[in-house]
Amino acid sequence: MRGEIKEELMESFKRGTTLTKLIYINLGVFLAVNLAIAILSLFNISENWLDHLMLPAHVGTLLRQPWTIITYMFLHESFIHILCNILMLYWFGRLLLQHCTQHDLVGVYILGGIAGGITYIVAYNLFPRFAGQVGFAHLLGASAAVMAITVATAIFAPNQTIRLFLFGEVKIKWIALVSVAISLMQIKAENAGGELSHIGGAIAGYFFAANYKKGKNITTWISDLLHRIVNLTKGVGKKPKMRVSYTKESDQDYNYRKKQEDAEIDKILDKIKSSGYESLNDDEKGKLFGKKR
Repeated sequence: MRGEIKEELMESFKRGTTLTKLIYINLGVFLAVNLAIAILSLFNISENWLDHLMLPAHVGTLLRQPWTIITYMFLHESFIHILCNILMLYWFGRLLLQHCTQHDLVGVYILGGIAGGITYIVAYNLFPRFAGQVGFAHLLGASAAVMAITVATAIFAPNQTIRLFLFGEVKIKWIALVSVAISLMQIKAENAGGELSHIGGAIAGYFFAANYKKGKNITTWISDLLHRIVNLTKGVGKKPKMRVSYTKESDQDYNYRKKQEDAEIDKILDKIKSSGYESLNDDEKGKLFGKKR
């Protein structure tokens, strides 16, 4: 029975989109951590080991635990904490995939998490309010990463609506603005560092979308790094051999690519209409005649 459940979960994870995998990873880490805490509590072992996974505010500690800039964004404190983040990630992740690829979604998640973490560390080491807390303060949660996805989606489709309970149809731009406003107002509260990290994630999401609309992807380095890590992991313990690899393109990525190609062709045709064929450069001519029918 357990074997069948495990196989079903693994198969669902493998076949799922990157959004599904992000949700699975967050849920899996939450369950594993809380199960470990429950078991270790029987032996009177404290939860101090979690400090090695959470992001420290102290720069010296961060230098000894650099991996925490990534691991912290997959940890959650309570069921309500992870439930809110998972729901936001699911809603806005699906919407963001209408405007960029699955690799970009992961890139925005990680970029937002890193930006939020850096904002948190800078704030704790810069503002007098946190002077007495730097040595023991830690950050955890996917909120900054999810905020980046929320704001990026609002930049791409500000007037698209989502139906909210009690509120009805609400435009995405208002949801993003209210989320940022709440974080700004909550800076005075107990979780000021966490709220500041949300602002860092929001800024990252804005810059991603603003640059993406101009044709520049600021998360490419993240996708390239993850691709190299995956290849290294697959190659461990295996003898090198020559082979041809065929990667199946997802329906979402295919539709996005076709949409981009059609938009480029439309621009070229408009240029011919207004300025004549002679106005095209070699690259534009290549795209026009190289398009597959």
